[in-house]
Amino acid sequence: MTDSKLHVLILAAGKGTRMRSTRAKVLHEIFFAPMIVHVLEAVAALEPASTSVVVGHQRREVMAALAGRDLEFVVQEQQNGTAHAVLAAAPELRERAGTLLILCGDTPLVTPQTLQDMLAAHRQRGDKLSVMTTRIADPFGYGRIVCDRAGRLERIVEEKDATAEQRLIKEINAGIYCAEIDFLFPALARVGNDNRQGEMYLTDIVEIAVREGLRAHSYCCADPDELLGVNSRVELARAHAHLQRRRNHELMLAGVTMYQPETIQVAPGVSIGRDSVIHPHVTISGSSRIGVGCTINSFNLLHNCDLPNGAEVAPFHRE
Repeated sequence: MTDSKLHVLILAAGKGTRMRSTRAKVLHEIFFAPMIVHVLEAVAALEPASTSVVVGHQRREVMAALAGRDLEFVVQEQQNGTAHAVLAAAPELRERAGTLLILCGDTPLVTPQTLQDMLAAHRQRGDKLSVMTTRIADPFGYGRIVCDRAGRLERIVEEKDATAEQRLIKEINAGIYCAEIDFLFPALARVGNDNRQGEMYLTDIVEIAVREGLRAHSYCCADPDELLGVNSRVELARAHAHLQRRRNHELMLAGVTMYQPETIQVAPGVSIGRDSVIHPHVTISGSSRIGVGCTINSFNLLHNCDLPNGAEVAPFHRE
């Protein structure tokens, strides 16, 4: 059932210079799909009333890759920070009622359950603003979560603006927000760019909410891997491996045997019957359907393949 009071905004306008690529960052593939598609599938499970995507760099390519989906596109002509990106959506969103879930198109590991849990906590507390956080051993490069002595959220400080003491904080900003629309856009209109980057930080709305005495909390995700932002080819590989492990774990729990699962890739759209056995170095993709009790030997690439119950595929097969 559609959640009429929930709207989603995905930020996907950046260049992603650390990818060292001519392709827009959010279009780089992770586990059989562009990374932004994984984000869209996670938020789709919440059944929001609307989903908007902020595009900028290579916007035509990004829009073309997402064609056919029920999306609204917002163009950010110049990339002047995260607050500026959200403000670009103001004409379309500021008159709507309810909660806006904001997240980035480069966080492909976030799960629907984590987003649902954050939204539920936000609504239960009656917050105007909720910020997703997590704790990591090395917080270098991330915005730090600053709380008062009672543990209440006070502000978020970016790495380049943080003091030496603030840089010791292990709790970081994950870049996912739940904000009430009637608070968000008036607050954004007050955000400046008086910082070392000269950008409009979305994180500044935390201080605005606190100054106005509004309810604002952090929501801490226990699994920092789930909130990995992909900014380089190294992080791209990490995210791919994580999704591969997650998918294989589900299949093994459902009754599929995998030998050396770290070498096996099974696309999300593939179905595999129980008691099937998959040997190392196998990729199964497309709309393949593997029956019950099948055996797929090593070094196989199966795409859009339909195997009947009990079938066996010899090594080095291609289909």
